[in-house]
Amino acid sequence: MTTHDALHTLLTQPACSLAAFVPAGMHTAAAEHRHLDALARAGCALFEIGLAHHTAVLDGPVIQSAYCRALMRGSVLDRTLRAVEHAAGLRPTVVMTYWEPVSRHGPEHLARLFAEAGATGVMVVDLPTHQAARWQAAAQSTGLRTPRLVPRHTTDTDLAHVVAGASGWLYAPASSAPTGYQGPLDIPALSGFTHRLRAASPLPVVSGVGISTPALAARVAPLVDAVVIGTPIVRALATAPDQAPVLAAEFAQALRPTTPTEDRV
Repeated sequence: MTTHDALHTLLTQPACSLAAFVPAGMHTAAAEHRHLDALARAGCALFEIGLAHHTAVLDGPVIQSAYCRALMRGSVLDRTLRAVEHAAGLRPTVVMTYWEPVSRHGPEHLARLFAEAGATGVMVVDLPTHQAARWQAAAQSTGLRTPRLVPRHTTDTDLAHVVAGASGWLYAPASSAPTGYQGPLDIPALSGFTHRLRAASPLPVVSGVGISTPALAARVAPLVDAVVIGTPIVRALATAPDQAPVLAAEFAQALRPTTPTEDRV
């Protein structure tokens, strides 16, 4: 089974899957590999590897701090490629990045590097509209999927353009706040938005941002095909790495189906 087939199978199964966001380069390569191994054993079915960026405007302080730590260690791209290569040997793996590093390294060059490292796709969270066609062409030429983050305020007209160039999945943020938000979630609004996305595209729908507890993950799970846990995992990796797989296991347990899944169709 190819990595693309594995991703499709994962995101189209009846149960909601757990994805873990891990910024590359926080630790030595050996430690990072151990952490990824432990997270996979704990129930993470999908990895999102973050390419560190100095102006991560959509991220909160925990992930920004992790990116700063990675940037201080240097060799960011090389470290990210090594993390992707290891993660991809464990689970389907997608790179999360901002447009600036893509532009700086060159879309075609970066797409080729990540594809060769084993990534299934790359999601550019702030992809400029006027650069979308170039990025999608570069990714497609290497076989990479191009998931798209879709803000909840996206109009129907803009939504049609976004989904036309997306592949792999559509990302529906559970909160409009930066990553790390720990307040309540408007579940009815998220439900309405995921229904809009499913009406506009057959792609799976993934959600993250603000899913700060297993209890919230359990409430979001019936609406989507995968839940991404970022800040809680990153915080643990930064302060007490041994707790990260424990936390991941709690989220994985919360996603196990205990209620009907009709809302996901």
